[in-house]
Amino acid sequence: MITKHKLVCLAAVLSALIASAAEKPPNIVFILADDMGWADLPCYGNRFNEAPNLSWLAEEGMRFTDAYAACPVCSPTRASILSGQYPARIGVIDFIPGHWRPYEKVTVPKNRTQHLPGEIITMQESMQKAGYRTGYFGKWHLGYAEDQLPSAQGADESYVFCNYDYYAPEFIPELRPALKGRLSEVLTDLSVDFIEKNQEQPFFLFLAHYDVHVQLDGDRDLIEKYLKKEKPDGYPGNAVYAAMVEHVDRSVGRVLQALDRFGLADNTVVFFFSDNGGLISRFDNVPLIADRSLDVYAHSPLKYIATSNLPLRSEKGTVYEGGIREPLIVRWPQKIARGAVCEVPVSSVDFYPTLLELAGTAAPANQVLDGVSILPALRGKSLDAERPLFWHYPVYHHGVPAGAVRKGDWKLVENQEDGSLELYNLRADINESTDVKELYPQKATALYALLKNWQNDVGAQLPVPNPDFNAEKRDEWGRHPDRK
Repeated sequence: MITKHKLVCLAAVLSALIASAAEKPPNIVFILADDMGWADLPCYGNRFNEAPNLSWLAEEGMRFTDAYAACPVCSPTRASILSGQYPARIGVIDFIPGHWRPYEKVTVPKNRTQHLPGEIITMQESMQKAGYRTGYFGKWHLGYAEDQLPSAQGADESYVFCNYDYYAPEFIPELRPALKGRLSEVLTDLSVDFIEKNQEQPFFLFLAHYDVHVQLDGDRDLIEKYLKKEKPDGYPGNAVYAAMVEHVDRSVGRVLQALDRFGLADNTVVFFFSDNGGLISRFDNVPLIADRSLDVYAHSPLKYIATSNLPLRSEKGTVYEGGIREPLIVRWPQKIARGAVCEVPVSSVDFYPTLLELAGTAAPANQVLDGVSILPALRGKSLDAERPLFWHYPVYHHGVPAGAVRKGDWKLVENQEDGSLELYNLRADINESTDVKELYPQKATALYALLKNWQNDVGAQLPVPNPDFNAEKRDEWGRHPDRK
């Protein structure tokens, strides 16, 4: 016979179980593309590439219109994500080891460190401390010595590839023989396996794709599909590049299917982001398609052109919008409104504090976090639209050494070769075509002071006059002094 006392006890137990379930921290999946530009996805207006899974993710969650990488190249942005710090503060200001033009007008600074410093408590380490099982699979590019790998910086499980070949990838540690195939598929296999093994506890999965980085390569059936597709006017429509976008999209789809299959979707936050803007053409002016697929454009200029970032200006390797503005999509069923759009500027330094808040854990003691949590925006609340964001890329790459600051709708670009300044109102001029510093001198002065104060605060390294400057040889590329 069920007594009143037993019913009360049963109700108490059920209430405790429900409360416990409600308080369970969400799983977190962070998917990072490489070199995928803001304008590469259909949900951001692209009319040639196909990415149905990412479009669906945007329909199910929130799409950010003004999300930024903290640097226009890979290693610094990756460091910013894992540390929550600006690259200039860390000392990783260029890809590792770096670009080098020995005869240019100014000598650019080298990275202070050629790996992610071990003393930084990474995002993964903080998630471990919060009780998460952590996995990192894919591109690392933050040091390959044993004590610099993800396994030494907070990843319970990790495989990072080290030879940059899409169809014959090599990994640290070596993969078991059964895992074969195109790189994107292998990384997805590892990720799905990680989800399945850890479905009974909170997990943090970091899936770092190499797609759509050069040298471009994809499955031949996908390439043929896009070779036959009509191109929008003015868009290059590189079929190999489009195939790679679809490879990433297929991976996203498989991860989402795994979350559904194991009943984890409702309590999993999924982030999709890219490390820098789209690459239009290589800085060294050589074909950007892998030999395996070069025949499709053997006699076409498209062997030199990957994509277009229009309406954004320029490309990877510059602090203009085409180099730093990224696709960012976040889904958390029943917590994030479906089809939501956030227009407030956010940065890759914001992911670390966001994950800390999601996990309900404190920031590391005595470690600066330059970002802020964007969880309020994900929940439909306001973020500070006037918070300044900063960039520091004192490197010759696809442009001159430069810095930038954005505050609200206004963006100032500092040319670190000749000291000139440019001012843009991004809300009115997203393609940065009209420099308005002469019309708004006080705005330019205020932003420049803000940028200089920030550079001093983070210890930003700046270019210096080059005693070996040679106007006739200035465009020559040299071997970086730190390259082994």
